[in-house]
Amino acid sequence: MGGFGLHQNLGLGQTLSPQMQQSLALLQAPALELRSLIQQELEVNPVLEEVAEEPRAEAPSDEGWDGEDGSAASAESDRAAEAAAEADADWREYFAQSKAGNGTYTAEDAERRRYFFDSQAEEETLSFHLTEQLTLADNDPRIVEAGKEIIGSLDDDGFLTATVDEVAASAMLPTDVVQQALALVQTFDPVGVAARDLRECLLIQLDRLGKAEDIEAAIVSHHLPDLGRRKFQDIARALRVPVDRVMQAAHFIATLQPRPGSTFAPDDKRHIVQAELAVQKQGGLWVVVLNDDAVPRLRISDTYKDILATDGNDAKVREYLKEKIRSGKFIIKCLHLRQQTLFNIATAIVARQTEFFEQGAAMLKPLTMSQIAEAVSVHETTVSRAIANKYIQTPWGVFDLKYFFTPGYQTASGEFLSNTSVKESISDLVARENPQKPLSDQEIVTILSERGIPLARRTVAKYRSELNILPSNLRRVGS
Repeated sequence: MGGFGLHQNLGLGQTLSPQMQQSLALLQAPALELRSLIQQELEVNPVLEEVAEEPRAEAPSDEGWDGEDGSAASAESDRAAEAAAEADADWREYFAQSKAGNGTYTAEDAERRRYFFDSQAEEETLSFHLTEQLTLADNDPRIVEAGKEIIGSLDDDGFLTATVDEVAASAMLPTDVVQQALALVQTFDPVGVAARDLRECLLIQLDRLGKAEDIEAAIVSHHLPDLGRRKFQDIARALRVPVDRVMQAAHFIATLQPRPGSTFAPDDKRHIVQAELAVQKQGGLWVVVLNDDAVPRLRISDTYKDILATDGNDAKVREYLKEKIRSGKFIIKCLHLRQQTLFNIATAIVARQTEFFEQGAAMLKPLTMSQIAEAVSVHETTVSRAIANKYIQTPWGVFDLKYFFTPGYQTASGEFLSNTSVKESISDLVARENPQKPLSDQEIVTILSERGIPLARRTVAKYRSELNILPSNLRRVGS
């Protein structure tokens, strides 16, 4: 049995300086946590102060970040750019050394490299979103009161869990007033909200899409159970239409939202998010807009500058103030670097995912962090940390920036498809299959291969499972 003893080992390592740790914390922090971090800094650094600001431009600007007068703006802009380059160089050096170290790359190094900063942020709730629309939609106090009662009776999925009579009794209002309020709330966003069951939810969406008189509405109104069991032939016979038309309608119905409230955070949800970026179409181009409201604008207090400039002050006081001013300027530069880095990364993402913003998730392209890092000229880990818990408002909803980084496949024609697009293809194939002879996973592999999309059978099985599609033997209908 070996004995116990003390042993010395010599090794190389990289230690983060306090400034480096602070810089990374500001880079990683989402908007609301960032404000908390800055508030802590304001409490310990008397020379820093927060100033009111006018709305900022889309791209972050150096102007005003340092609190200096106009004559110093240009020089400070150069220093901010230099600080950004130096900070990213520091990040590059740190991760390069942590990887090189003793010639090994440890699990701890890997975890540090993939680390995303945990945070809490704030997202609009369904009830708040609907109440805002209600107050703008009607001036009748009774309609508004009934609407608020209806909104308060919705579950997390956006369905009305109380009857009209129950809402009327609770609000002490006539039933006809509640009916008017319900009809009003059902016109709000998200489409399908305040429905009393799935059938009504889907019909509201079809009506909004101009399909209230089409076969899709007839299927939802009278054949929803058969649709769920994929009895396409029974539906076709009942409606006296071809099976292909029923399958086409079924595929369209599958694109509707069965839980309209699910995109919003429940009122009691603790981990919530806030979009720090938005993408808008301007002059035919998609552009990124920064939401800087949650990022305080800081400056160095003129009072302490004057004290430092006064002769006769104690040497310790002067040294203390110099250190605090240096620390304050570093925080200001880090904030600017954070915003500039986030803006640049988002702009690079939007440039590579234009088809997504035009047409939706089916057009999402494969994208890696190394590609964006190269485009923005930063370290890959800078991208990883910068996008951690950051969200962007798009025409298709609010998305985590990580959503846009997805692996994919290259087709025989050289086109790249994301996993999301491939799943859409599988879903479409199943929706159009012969219900009496559903496609096996291998048959799906063959069809996709003919389209130039190389997939293994186990990958198809995995994607089918993620899409909640049953195996072929369980999808078979009839003899």
